[in-house]
Amino acid sequence: MYSNLEAKIQEIRQRPISLDRKEQIEMLVTYMKDNLQQGKPLRLNFICTHNSRRSQLSQIWAQTAADYFNIPLQSYSGGVEETAFNERAVASLQRFGFQVNKRGHANPVYFVFHTEDSRPMIAFSKIYDNPINPHQQFAAVMTCSHADENCPFIPGASARIPLRYEDPKAFDDSPEEAFQYDERSAQIGSELFYAFERLSSYGL
Repeated sequence: MYSNLEAKIQEIRQRPISLDRKEQIEMLVTYMKDNLQQGKPLRLNFICTHNSRRSQLSQIWAQTAADYFNIPLQSYSGGVEETAFNERAVASLQRFGFQVNKRGHANPVYFVFHTEDSRPMIAFSKIYDNPINPHQQFAAVMTCSHADENCPFIPGASARIPLRYEDPKAFDDSPEEAFQYDERSAQIGSELFYAFERLSSYGL
């Protein structure tokens, strides 16, 4: 990991996680454990309405945590609508120490790196069934209430796991904007690192 990112990871791993949240996260851990025990591919598609903030942050943090613990994950994200990966969320990832390269304008494609020699994590806004995403044998991880309540069926998903987060969009263009985006990113990162640390403890 990049040194600045490694330091941030150690910080977020110290964040307290409530028992209620741990119970929700355990659903994700159980799904992943069962897949690995059965020799199935491990694919997570994080889904939110616009695929612009929470689902994108979840995709990046999940892949980073899996790589950190040497777990063979393929992490994706999607939405009900296509917009763009919000630049405020991208800026938050950069503050945490990720290296980000941007290509394009209207709906840019971002190449996100956590180490010098890692393959890039590809992030851009898309519908959850975009060709780049899996269409079978994956868990749909619902990161916002709107998508969770308005997408009762995700074709091809072998599991549907609610792991909702508050939207930092509420603080756009306010004095608290950067803090709130970093706070949400830190929460997502800490919970997903907790999940993958739990998974790694099974020694699969």
